[in-house]
Amino acid sequence: MCPAVRVVIDNMTQRPANSSSEKEAMRRKIWRTMDELGISRFPSPVFGRIPNFVGADVAALKLVEQVEFRNADVVKVNPDAPQSHVRLQVLSARKLLIVPSPRLRRGFMLLDPKSLPKKFYAEASSISGSFRHGRFISPRELPKIGLIVAGSVAVSTDGVRIGKGGGYSELEYGILRELGLVEERTPIFTTVHDAQIVDGAPKEEHDFTVDAIITPTKVVRVERRGTQPKGIIWEKIGPQHLTRMPILLELRRMRQE
Repeated sequence: MCPAVRVVIDNMTQRPANSSSEKEAMRRKIWRTMDELGISRFPSPVFGRIPNFVGADVAALKLVEQVEFRNADVVKVNPDAPQSHVRLQVLSARKLLIVPSPRLRRGFMLLDPKSLPKKFYAEASSISGSFRHGRFISPRELPKIGLIVAGSVAVSTDGVRIGKGGGYSELEYGILRELGLVEERTPIFTTVHDAQIVDGAPKEEHDFTVDAIITPTKVVRVERRGTQPKGIIWEKIGPQHLTRMPILLELRRMRQE
């Protein structure tokens, strides 16, 4: 781990115990460090985003070498910029690609490379291109997921992931668990720059952990020390969530059938 990031992590031990404020402090440290080291890439500013990084394409190539990727017929990948390379690799491997719409406003998109000419794979791997070449599907149409790839602002060596703060990846995971399309053993990977790996990070009830951290230089395997969330924590879902994310309302109706 580079010395600059070691300072970032050591300083985090002085942060308050509140998990939300500690996570936000860590995000800001990582965003600032990535800019200072010159490893952040478009879109910018990286503050408030899953940051794109130098070598994101190389990390994606390392991911597809993993046995979990080879064994998966369906891969769910976050819609952020650094994982566009992963989405391209999924399509190039002729696997079904599931992409959540930004902020889950329209649920999930399905991209089937078998119904898409190869010349459009690169375009379809961008978020705007996925809207053009994919189709939105209802929760009832979603297939079983073989591998999840999540974006991260920071990720700890024991697999605790910190996103950009909206909680959408956790909601996506919860939805898929509720539907029985993701199981406890379903592998979860993240691709990040080496500078985004930290020694430790706060974990909350709704947080899932990753099984592998893949960077441009290495693959870090994580041994699970606990269980993943079983589904959505409905007590934390308010009317505003149901209004902004109709898929949650649909899922609630399905539970009542």
